[in-house]
Amino acid sequence: MNKEEKFVITISRQFGTGGHEIGAELARRLDVKLLDKQILNEVARRFCAVENAVENIEARNPLWRDDFTQFYRSYMAGAEYNGQEHDQTSRQLFEAQAEVIRKIAAQESCVIVGRCGFHIFRNHPNALKIFIHADDDCRKQRIGRKYDISESDAAAMIVDNDYSRELYTKTYTGSDWQDARNYDIALNVRNFGVNGAVDFLMTCLSPLS
Repeated sequence: MNKEEKFVITISRQFGTGGHEIGAELARRLDVKLLDKQILNEVARRFCAVENAVENIEARNPLWRDDFTQFYRSYMAGAEYNGQEHDQTSRQLFEAQAEVIRKIAAQESCVIVGRCGFHIFRNHPNALKIFIHADDDCRKQRIGRKYDISESDAAAMIVDNDYSRELYTKTYTGSDWQDARNYDIALNVRNFGVNGAVDFLMTCLSPLS
């Protein structure tokens, strides 16, 4: 990745690893745009909807996580998902977000958290694709502190959110979310913390500056 030209950094992450915070700090240090909530703002305008209505699609789970749970149940029952049963609103929202992401990235350098960025920019000539991960104990401790919940509740959140991300990615990209071959860097953040992880990533980028 050449920082002297327009670049894209994508961050995929396991739940509870601080991946969003790492992406935000990385964007701040590089002085580039962070793409997350603002994507929803643009999508809302494209769908002529209010921002909260679009955010709620992800926040309350009806079209995203509940659908993915249904996909998983069908898969486990031996049924092959072909996409036809899926509510088209979800696919339209995904495609609209991908279009907005590409449009912004064509205009300026940016850091993208989630949204299957690794897939959207898989053939981009100046992209760095990062996967953030950690062991379950590390993630449970971090989630427990962040949300003030028990270890068992944190473990349940990990299972729920990791399945959601795995199924979301598989549904819309056909790729395995945790396959290291999708990424340029896979970083275990157990002993780093947010700032330490960003320090490390900056050292990876600095020889190219």
